Amino acid sequence: MIDTLNTYHQAWWIEILTAQPKCTYYFGPFAGAWEAEVASKGFVEDLEGEFAQGIKIKIDRHSQPDLLTIEHDPIESLGA
Repeated sequence: MIDTLNTYHQAWWIEILTAQPKCTYYFGPFAGAWEAEVASKGFVEDLEGEFAQGIKIKIDRHSQPDLLTIEHDPIESLGA
């Protein structure tokens, strides 16, 4: 069922952005927003345990991202 939801952009995904290190993480898919919300707490705890800072969470419906972890190059963001 979750594969079908994911195919039709109806699965729920957790997107977590961190300022330090500058990364985007995706966790999912989940069948419902509540399930994703509950799971997000554990992912945030793990990131805090790794000393990540500036953590922001977004829970939304969309298809599976191409990459589950994206490391943003700080030099790239400066336009170099």
